[in-house]
Amino acid sequence: MVRRKKIKVLVVDDSLLFREVLKKGLSEDLGIEVIAAVSNPYQARDKIIEYRPDVMTLDIEMPKMNGIKFLQKLMPQYPMPIVVVSSISDRVFDALNAGAVDFVTKPDNKHRSLENFINELIIKIKIASTAKLGNLKRKKQSDVYRLNRNRNRSKEIIAIGASTGGTEAIYNIIKELPGDIPGIVIVQHIPPVFSRMFAERLNNSCILEVKEGKVGDEVIPGKVLIAPGDQHMTISKKGNGYIVRCSYGEKVNGHCPSVDVLFNSVAKEAGDNAIGIILTGMGRDGAKGILNMRKNGAKTLGQDEKSCVVYGMPKAAYEIGGVEKQLPLDSIAKQIYSMTSNWK
Repeated sequence: MVRRKKIKVLVVDDSLLFREVLKKGLSEDLGIEVIAAVSNPYQARDKIIEYRPDVMTLDIEMPKMNGIKFLQKLMPQYPMPIVVVSSISDRVFDALNAGAVDFVTKPDNKHRSLENFINELIIKIKIASTAKLGNLKRKKQSDVYRLNRNRNRSKEIIAIGASTGGTEAIYNIIKELPGDIPGIVIVQHIPPVFSRMFAERLNNSCILEVKEGKVGDEVIPGKVLIAPGDQHMTISKKGNGYIVRCSYGEKVNGHCPSVDVLFNSVAKEAGDNAIGIILTGMGRDGAKGILNMRKNGAKTLGQDEKSCVVYGMPKAAYEIGGVEKQLPLDSIAKQIYSMTSNWK
């Protein structure tokens, strides 16, 4: 039997107690070796040089230098996969923008147990160890495309699904889209509360109106609805357009919200009036749903391997025939523009 190489993890957190909790919890996984646990970025820098870890877990709030500044200094010189471990704060999006692969919220007595936290962190460390770091950089805002067409676009809809690396990928797409683009519905695998923070961040940096979806919201041109982090989101017809429905339910493909759940509803309700896009992420969520969309006449796109942080979901969708065309991330907005401009 061939032994798999353990993932070498460096833990960075200013709390001695929490460092010990992380060391103990992570070390119980046979695939992980905690090579060091330190209290600040300066110690972390020395351990990175000494041990060359595969993944680093990083707190945001630390003395001497916070995690965001450390990321901004570290990534250009020594790019490595980083999972941020943070309390609930929209600063995690600053960390993702600075180059972190993913984040996990710290446990509390009310909402999640220590065991669930450690299990989630282990999974995200293993995913992060496979990430392509060159694909994490946020592109500068450029001139958005303009459709310049006075028409009723209410029956047209764009559905997007993403997981690891998806927050930055989604930003890089929607910031390029014009204000009269057909309504967009999105499932991003993200915890509750953070889905609202993510939507607010996008709303403040893009031309489009972006909000967390709620029951009865209309899918209208120029508007983006993001699924709540703990609810499935689907669409239903209403007149010549659509509304969203959000509901609690069992996980599908290990996720709630699930990309497959959204895509299957779009396939049923919108048919050939839809575009489906599957972006970076681990696993197979969305593959069957986007295939269903394509079978019902929708145009479908997938992010290509080279530009993905994790080429899991787009690969699974492409391999079963769900993706009509694979494109680099920086070409997807232009392709959406082209498709919607030529929609009959």
